[in-house]
Amino acid sequence: MADLIWPARSLLSDQPVADPGTIEAPLWQALDRLAGPLCTRCGIPLPDSPVPEATCGACLSRSPPYRRHRAGLAYDDLSRPLVLGLKHGGRREGLGFFATLMLDAAPFVREADLLVPVPVHWTRLATRGFNQAAWLAQALARRTGVPSLPDALVRTRATGSQNGRGWDSRHANVAGAIQIAPRAQKRVAGRTVVLVDDVFTTGATIEACTTALLAAGAAAVEAVTLARVVRQRESAAWQQDSCDT
Repeated sequence: MADLIWPARSLLSDQPVADPGTIEAPLWQALDRLAGPLCTRCGIPLPDSPVPEATCGACLSRSPPYRRHRAGLAYDDLSRPLVLGLKHGGRREGLGFFATLMLDAAPFVREADLLVPVPVHWTRLATRGFNQAAWLAQALARRTGVPSLPDALVRTRATGSQNGRGWDSRHANVAGAIQIAPRAQKRVAGRTVVLVDDVFTTGATIEACTTALLAAGAAAVEAVTLARVVRQRESAAWQQDSCDT
């Protein structure tokens, strides 16, 4: 009866779909799911690479502290409503779908010891009422059996908007702003940790979280996000929409 009154609608349109939290087949096929060749470290597409595994110039010149990052989707005009619907609209019905996309891109999640979401400052949590990264980590935990530790990291100061900031400014903005929670240190020490977030833009937040986890004794840190910026135009669009990534 509920399905008759409130039929399931696509996450990307108002079209009816068979199951809640899904999208219609044509839009599913149109999504830019990131596949190789990718940078072995940050996961950015390398379409001109002659080999399936290579390292991009940025990671060669400045090796990131995390072991590798992968994202399910390119952040573009089509995936943008999915991300913003979760981040700002609190649309939880797509979490199972998002977890599938992320696991397809990052099968190494299944081999991790812990899933740790990127934290938000308590003031933002009080305003928004949820942490979308924690929701994604919980969805991955349900699919994989890998435990999620939602309060392992703490954002010790409100870092303000990342909107309009360049690479250097974004990294400086979050430097030292993320720390390990004292009660989580023993859980993290010696473990392989996968960080979870919604979008990877410059990697500033992921790097700050990685630094805190390694300082707490984590054996290795990897990362997975629902989407990532891959072109300058998309970076500008994300910076216009985002306030904390």
